[in-house]
Amino acid sequence: YLEGRRLQRPFQAQAHGINVIHQEPELIEQLDVTSNIFLGHETSWPFFPRWLQIPNQRKMDEEARQLLLSLDVEFSSLQEKAVNLSSEKRQLVAIAQVMARPSKVILIDDPSLLLSLPYQERLLGLVRTWQKKGIAVLFSSHNLDHLFAVTDRIIVVRQGKMAGDFRTDAANRERIVAALVGTADQQQRTPVIWALDSYYRARKQAETLRHNQMLLRRDLKAQGNLNQQLVEQLAHQVKALDSANLALQDAQRRLLTEREQERKRLARELHDQMIQDLLSLNYDLEEMEAKAKGLPALQEDFVEMRHNIRAMVEDLRRICGNLRPPTIDSLGLGAALKSYLHDWSHRTGIEVKLEIDDNFGRLPEAIELSIFRIIQEGVNNIWKHAEASQAEIVLKQTSPRMLSISIADNGIGLQTSFDLGKLSDAGHFGLLGLSERVALLGGRMQFRNLSDSGLLINVEIPHPRMTPQEQLGYPLPGENLPIEVKVQQN
Repeated sequence: YLEGRRLQRPFQAQAHGINVIHQEPELIEQLDVTSNIFLGHETSWPFFPRWLQIPNQRKMDEEARQLLLSLDVEFSSLQEKAVNLSSEKRQLVAIAQVMARPSKVILIDDPSLLLSLPYQERLLGLVRTWQKKGIAVLFSSHNLDHLFAVTDRIIVVRQGKMAGDFRTDAANRERIVAALVGTADQQQRTPVIWALDSYYRARKQAETLRHNQMLLRRDLKAQGNLNQQLVEQLAHQVKALDSANLALQDAQRRLLTEREQERKRLARELHDQMIQDLLSLNYDLEEMEAKAKGLPALQEDFVEMRHNIRAMVEDLRRICGNLRPPTIDSLGLGAALKSYLHDWSHRTGIEVKLEIDDNFGRLPEAIELSIFRIIQEGVNNIWKHAEASQAEIVLKQTSPRMLSISIADNGIGLQTSFDLGKLSDAGHFGLLGLSERVALLGGRMQFRNLSDSGLLINVEIPHPRMTPQEQLGYPLPGENLPIEVKVQQN
């Protein structure tokens, strides 16, 4: 219904003042810019009868030029066909098309995907102008910043159903994300909020970079001072790219921290609830077994059930240990590594030697967890790929400002054609995950085949007591990770 009238046929929408800006612009490819803007609403000469409508091309060109000028977009020629336009210019023509038509309701299906940052801001300004004129605007978008900027009411649709209906001035990001993911649990929605914020922050930086490139081409063409303009615009691009990298690194660091906290909570719940319940059940079965004397078959069933429960308890304890090293909080990194590597060696049959420098004291929780995960991923990589029988892990504080971690094995080593960048394409993420953790610590990592056999992974990370000035020469968060790969023939 619109203004009390029921609309029965979709093709009557425009006649009732309902217009749509699609996510993918729908233009007539062989028509020019002006013809697409005024398609179906051509401006005709006033002195011809209504049954003889002859388009006034000059007036339409002038009006099209004014509409595009209000969007701050220029075309070399309004006679350019739509098929030759870039995706962004096609979207801007589609927006101008709606601007040229009388409207009561405008539906916007997230056209910002094809628009650079400045044009996104102009679209939001246009929405505000329409609102002031009393035009109803239905704005579909995944960008929470855009929704909070121009809407009075936010409706969340999840899996085809309405999941939430909020007044914008009374809503917040947490409530919107909770409706999007279908949970009110803060621990589950916090990573989603971080991921959304980081995605749009990185996308904003990328769009800024693209806009700077467009400005570079425009300035170089207009001015001719090539060298100076190139240096300035490249500086803007590098700065935008660095900011995007910083945003992604920061998001990854926060997501890893949140994941460790979630693993800690899950391990505690498994240990304090499920394992204790199974142990209580085992005691009950023991009492029932004692009461079943004289029934050998039933007693054998009880024995088998108790054995299976004990096996389940051991499996759950092992899962808890993988989720969160049980001794790391109370006894520290050294005790957690000794316990884990003892179980790992017993499980895999690979002999492992652990050497920890006496100077290697307690570290902040996040650093100890990261070092534990680095070693955990390193030895699991040995088990899966190295075909080794022995492994050696050494932790040292090589200087007051530097921590060293080395993981060596006597396996087959790396192939001469080894390429770390191709591991993800092959579905191998172990070494990549290890390198990402080292990068987040601001460290360096080196792979090197040993002269006799096997592989040495050497990691150096700044001591957490170091200041950023003392870390000079080491990558700060957001910089590329220095990875050196040396493959020698045995």
